[in-house]
Amino acid sequence: MSRTLPFVWLDVFASRPLEGNQLAVFPDARGLSDEEMQAIARETHLSETTFVFPEELARDLEHGFRTRIFAVQGEMPFAGHPTLGTASVLADLHRRSRVVLRLNVGPIPVSFSDHDGRRFGEMVQNDPEIGQTHDRRAVAKALGVPLDALDATHPIQTVSTGVPFGIVSFASLETLVRARPSWSTMEGYLAGTDAKFLYLVCAQTVDPAATLHARMLFSGGEDPATGSAAGPAAAWAVLHGLARPGQSVLIEQGVEVHRRSLLHTKADLRDGRPVNVRVGGYCSSVIRGELTL
Repeated sequence: MSRTLPFVWLDVFASRPLEGNQLAVFPDARGLSDEEMQAIARETHLSETTFVFPEELARDLEHGFRTRIFAVQGEMPFAGHPTLGTASVLADLHRRSRVVLRLNVGPIPVSFSDHDGRRFGEMVQNDPEIGQTHDRRAVAKALGVPLDALDATHPIQTVSTGVPFGIVSFASLETLVRARPSWSTMEGYLAGTDAKFLYLVCAQTVDPAATLHARMLFSGGEDPATGSAAGPAAAWAVLHGLARPGQSVLIEQGVEVHRRSLLHTKADLRDGRPVNVRVGGYCSSVIRGELTL
């Protein structure tokens, strides 16, 4: 017998439709196997697709909706734009201003409020784990850029709120925009570190309202918006004095791939360690449909 599964396609961290990072959400994935979810993720061919497994509604609203995130290459324990986008779909479906997702990294709460007539969502990520400090010369070689392309005043450091990113600060917006790293070279470098990806940032921005310009490259190309890296970047900025504790750090990303994204982030500092990392933004629902198996 065939099965029909409703889905919602969203643009996440988008100030308007057809920007931001794309996401497909299946709000009722009960009965799907791991193999079927992986096949559907390959079918959508987006950076991530999410699957929600509703149980008893009162319990889900109190303790969280069990949610799994699949990329084309496999399941992810955590990712930022799928968390925000999935929570947005569930908040609309159940008319709630707060939704908790039970992800593989644990529960992640997302709260919603109205900003200028639009719904703004903000997640609280896990408190960051601070990892190794990287050698600038080795990172410059891995990125295929001159050593002076990297900012010498702030360390390159691994930070994780679920996925470990090496935060790399560039000296100028021009050098960051022009960088064309090879993923295979980056991957070779990362294999010997505690980071899974490098998140490239610069304090010079295209939008004067933004705090950081960012890029994130991976095996599939360039990510338009990386919420799981934006939280660590905010924590890194507070830890190293680029932002004050609690200050809004607006990250622009996706400009180079024509998918402009705005990620609103904040982090506090307690006993010298970043805590209470928040990442927020807007979502636009652009397609609603059904998938038949």
